[in-house]
Amino acid sequence: MHICIGAPPSPHPHPPGLGVLPGVITHYILVLLNNFGVWQDVRMASGPGLPDSLVLEIFLHLPHAAVLNAGLTCWQWFAVSRDEFLWRELFYSYYRIPRSVPRHPAAVSWYREFKRLYDCIPCVEVQTLKEHHDQVLHLAFSHRGHRFSSCSKDCTVKLWDTERPDGTISLVHSSSMRQFNWGYTQFSQFNCDDTLLLVSGVYLGPHHSSSGEIAVISLENYTLLSRVRNKPYDVFGCWLNETHLISGNLHWIGNMTSCTVLWLNKAFQDIESENVNVVKRLFKIQNVNASTIRTVMVAHCHRHDSPDLLLDYEAQSQARALAQEHGDSHQHQPLLFDLGTSDSEDEDDEEDEEDKRGEMRCSARVPHFSSSGLEHIRHGLQSAGAHELELEAQVARLMGRRRTKAPDPNLVTPSVPGEGEDKTYLLFTTGSLTYSPHQIGIKRIMPDQMTTCGPVLGEERSTEEFFDSLDHVIDIHGHIIGMGLSPDHRYLYVNSRAWPAGYVISDPMSPPPIAEEIDLHVIDLKSLREERRSLRAHRAFTPNDECFFIFLDVSRDFVASGAEDKHGYIWDRHYNICLARLQHDDVVNSVAFSPADQELLLSASDDSTIKVWRSPRMVRLAQSPPRPARPRNLLSSLLARRSANANVNGKP
Repeated sequence: MHICIGAPPSPHPHPPGLGVLPGVITHYILVLLNNFGVWQDVRMASGPGLPDSLVLEIFLHLPHAAVLNAGLTCWQWFAVSRDEFLWRELFYSYYRIPRSVPRHPAAVSWYREFKRLYDCIPCVEVQTLKEHHDQVLHLAFSHRGHRFSSCSKDCTVKLWDTERPDGTISLVHSSSMRQFNWGYTQFSQFNCDDTLLLVSGVYLGPHHSSSGEIAVISLENYTLLSRVRNKPYDVFGCWLNETHLISGNLHWIGNMTSCTVLWLNKAFQDIESENVNVVKRLFKIQNVNASTIRTVMVAHCHRHDSPDLLLDYEAQSQARALAQEHGDSHQHQPLLFDLGTSDSEDEDDEEDEEDKRGEMRCSARVPHFSSSGLEHIRHGLQSAGAHELELEAQVARLMGRRRTKAPDPNLVTPSVPGEGEDKTYLLFTTGSLTYSPHQIGIKRIMPDQMTTCGPVLGEERSTEEFFDSLDHVIDIHGHIIGMGLSPDHRYLYVNSRAWPAGYVISDPMSPPPIAEEIDLHVIDLKSLREERRSLRAHRAFTPNDECFFIFLDVSRDFVASGAEDKHGYIWDRHYNICLARLQHDDVVNSVAFSPADQELLLSASDDSTIKVWRSPRMVRLAQSPPRPARPRNLLSSLLARRSANANVNGKP
């Protein structure tokens, strides 16, 4: 089919901005748009072909799909359609990335980088798993990526196989925890060699009970190896190494003062080690103003690492230079990215926003903060006067100053990459102003604390050192509702709902109102400070005392999170842009990337389903017919046959 470029174009609505372009460029753009999808050779009916510079100018005003189709018409246009300057402009305009953010240092070209963000995002739903019969709360992959586990309000933990030849996911095993008086399962984690599974659950006790339990299941024969008390249940628990896990216990000292003890537990007791402790106290930390320690996780920060997130140092340096010009060089400021959108898709959603809020708030959901803790505090407040509460606060502060072991500043000294030593950090949410979690606490775990050998109560301490101090605290200034580590444990990603700027908390039991928009913070565990913050990344609607945890996950290039607006979200870690929204019928509680293939993503929802998402590239590969075997070269076949005959005859 021949297209006459010289002929007048057929009627076509003018694309935005064409009115200010030269007439010849407008003419050719309209021709290309009118013949979109035609891939045959172009015959120039009105003289010689266009110069490359003019073709490039035309392509700069076309959408990327039209550029790719136009590049199939002739060799000249194909060469221009792969121009680096062209794809640089298309990249920044299509993804709306600030020009101050450079291309990812690992990218080969602008064209390939555009294609990676467009074609390698797990945004195509390929399977829906409906084996759970209630809200699905958490997903966790094994380190090899061959299995994943799911926890649900139906009080089961299920194991799934991801390596079937046909590419589908199937159920391997299901264990009900009802027999142990559990109300539901809420969290699971594979140990580092994928032989054991940690499962965290909530006791089916009184309505305001905050007690939970951790179970360890062998993945060889699915037998239960041990059970450990865990209070409050939203400590969740985590693995420290292959055979030891961390749990918590909470002791109330007063109406709003408590003490959290973090325990190291052996997953099982060997016959050879029957005389060795199976538990050991790691830390004993004072909590004030009704706060408690929750959401513990372990980060292994290596001295020599190749970070999978390469921060845009150019933009960072420009931001710091700008701060110095304004005389604010003393305080480190993270890079801020405002992801609030005004797209038509979001505008359409606003019409149903009020209905969504009411629906979310009425859902049967367990609050993030253990209600038993609030009940204990409220009961104490009713019986205690203002003078008694003030006296308790003064005593707590006095004990904190005089009975707390002084921190060692050398333990968490920020290190330059490539210097210092390997460090293991215990990370958790905490607070000092109110009961809602608003700070990240950091404690370094030393090598001699990695096993349960030694005294059950940990290292020797004087009678004056009743509590352990936090080695480092990062204030988020908002309600923390999710945390996740990058695969290299270099960066901690934190979901939070911000407090109003400058808000002063006068009553610990009345935390500030929280924003509906969820901010995504990035904390560098080398420098121990926040490096980035994405504002208005996604949304939540529940108030302070009904907030619940939304699990997020991080892969090499992407970060994903659930949300209360019935969607999961995927962002690029380097460019800080939202790449995909994953639709569910209810709140999305958890997402998980496969560590073996980041183009495979799972999402779990209150709609009782687990959805499997793959990238468009992987879907095309799965649907394409297998390639026929290449015919063997005649010479190589003869040589192989001769070698085989020689071996049969016993000759060298």
